[in-house]
Amino acid sequence: MSAALLVVDAPSLLYRAFFALPQSITDADGHPVNALLGTANLVLFVVERYAPRAVVLCFGAEKAAYRAELYAPYHADRPPMPPELQRQWADAPAFFGAFGWQCLSDDELEADDLLGSLAKIEQDAGGDALLFTGDRDMFQCASDHVTVLFPRGGKDGPEVVGPGEVRERYGIEPAQVPDFIALRGDPSDGLPGAKGIGAKGARDLLRAHGTLEDVIAAAARPGTMTPRMAGALSGDPEALRAFKDIATLRDIDVPRPADGPADGAGAAVAARARGMNRLAERLEKLT
Repeated sequence: MSAALLVVDAPSLLYRAFFALPQSITDADGHPVNALLGTANLVLFVVERYAPRAVVLCFGAEKAAYRAELYAPYHADRPPMPPELQRQWADAPAFFGAFGWQCLSDDELEADDLLGSLAKIEQDAGGDALLFTGDRDMFQCASDHVTVLFPRGGKDGPEVVGPGEVRERYGIEPAQVPDFIALRGDPSDGLPGAKGIGAKGARDLLRAHGTLEDVIAAAARPGTMTPRMAGALSGDPEALRAFKDIATLRDIDVPRPADGPADGAGAAVAARARGMNRLAERLEKLT
């Protein structure tokens, strides 16, 4: 089997690393580099185990305008980026570029849209893709040729999520994930879902009816569900449709990434320049 394309949700990992590692990890000038170091280690763990044909780190808008237009509170409760992370964020393309890793960004859509688009492009070309992200919305991409790597603590590396794991976790198919989010809600994105319908209720509704649209139609037929549940679904169906639209990835027209071998020597130089000597020693062994 040919090597897979590794596509990384850079915002997700940078935030995760920033809050997981102390800001006392600094460069020679005293600037924190904890987010860069943590993200590098997370991605290297996957690179060393999967030997991908290329690594692409995706960036994007904090929130796509069309999503905020569909539902104004989308991402509204998220705090501004800490200044200590802003500097590292700006440095990320240069730092990770030294590894031989590609960085892609879209000013209008979000990083997860880029991840989904690259996964589709790779799959359509007959390849396999690994999506490294802490965003559960990306479970909608899981297929026989697309695997989601979900970060977790410990030394075992990220959780491997394919179609079977989505079914085990949620009781639905990957393609139903946006419908599931619309019904259950997603607190991290500020989406409330249907009032009183949690994960189990969303699962049971989708198992019985298939799609959000079919669930809404069923709610209008007497006797298909409890009055409380029917009321939650029929109260504002347009809002539920908007939630599904927000959770559904958008295609971005980008070329299929070329193979990109890792540059251990260049990465080691970049790491040492930022005071990451232990990481540099690890990288020098990759050359």
